[in-house]
Amino acid sequence: VAAAVSRWSIGQKLNEGKTKQIFELVDQPGLVLVQSKDQITAGNAVRKDQMEGKAAIANKTTSCVFKLLQESGIKTAFVKQHSDTAFIAAHCEMIPIEWVCRRVATGSFLKRNPGVKEGYRFAPLKMEMFFKDDANNDPQWSEEQLLEAKFCLAGLTIGQCEVDIMNRSTVAIFEILEKAWATQNCTLVDMKIEFGVNVKTQEIVLADVIDNDSWRLWPAGDRSQQKDKQVYRDLKEVTPEAMQMVKKNFEWVSERVKLLLEPQASGRVVVLMGSTSDMAHCEKIRKACTSYRIPCILRVTSAHKGPDETLRIKAEYEGDGVPTVFVAVAGRSNGLGPVMSGNTAYPVINCPPLTPDWGAQDVWSSLRMPSGLACSTVLSPEAAAQFAAQIVGLTDHLVWCKLRASMLNTWVALKLADKKLQACSL
Repeated sequence: VAAAVSRWSIGQKLNEGKTKQIFELVDQPGLVLVQSKDQITAGNAVRKDQMEGKAAIANKTTSCVFKLLQESGIKTAFVKQHSDTAFIAAHCEMIPIEWVCRRVATGSFLKRNPGVKEGYRFAPLKMEMFFKDDANNDPQWSEEQLLEAKFCLAGLTIGQCEVDIMNRSTVAIFEILEKAWATQNCTLVDMKIEFGVNVKTQEIVLADVIDNDSWRLWPAGDRSQQKDKQVYRDLKEVTPEAMQMVKKNFEWVSERVKLLLEPQASGRVVVLMGSTSDMAHCEKIRKACTSYRIPCILRVTSAHKGPDETLRIKAEYEGDGVPTVFVAVAGRSNGLGPVMSGNTAYPVINCPPLTPDWGAQDVWSSLRMPSGLACSTVLSPEAAAQFAAQIVGLTDHLVWCKLRASMLNTWVALKLADKKLQACSL
């Protein structure tokens, strides 16, 4: 791939910002090259300095962040890293709004809201919008102003539906990155992002970059340890020593951000089926587990016909320290789930394959348990896998991030379906 990429001929410059340039790719219509610059700025470039190596640090950071979001299932413009200082992205027409999401009150929020103390925690998250206009210092906008602006980009008019999607997406993106940074004992304090309309698909996607200029990051929730661009903004004077310190912080973040892509804890799902006639049902569970990147093992055992063997298989998965969720698949009378539940401290999910003839009667053997047993019953194989993923996601942030993005995508799909239906009805 690298050889093919290096042959891509870079065309004319489409755009230039304070910290990056966008070039068209001649042989790849619909794609652009985003080239970072060694420049750091503050206060709409009132202060700006060269910081040697910043382009590579920023590119590494943004590529990792976009990979994490994309693997979670968030729609982004990012395609792949191209070189140390550039990445390839889908060509978008940018929506001229900075979406700011805050967990902790600090910075400009305190100036605009006197009386609020620094450290005030927003739950739910606080959303703000700023119109990108350097001459007027990026004024804060209301939703009404954004709707009345009637922006039309790549053929898509930005109306209520689009604003709602960007609002929801910003919250989901923040929560995913917050969860990921928490694994490194870092508080994601606030963050700004931008969206674009993909010129090919007319879809709203997360675009631009997310790097150490985009957020406030406080290790251990301690502002005095901040690692983000605020350190540069706060400099009384820009000396070579001060710039070295700023660069060190940026490097710290670009090294740490790679760790966000690694699972913190590995979990697994073990599906026990009463007989191979339940194989098709179990394969659906395995397929859904695979979509969350959770290892899923299938075993055959009958608690009625061979309880000793069932307990031996159970012991196999208890002794190696890997957090395990058992799923019991038994047609007719379900002895498997209850026997497992009575003999393991791990969670057990019943997922009986119900048949039309006796299903209504058989399900009671999964629902009514003796005291001291706590297996749940989930009838849909996909939902059983999702429930297992939610349990694994308590300790593995990558699984949690997939679940969070999936919630967003379901919501967006409903919103777009409704918009389409209204357009047909009008």
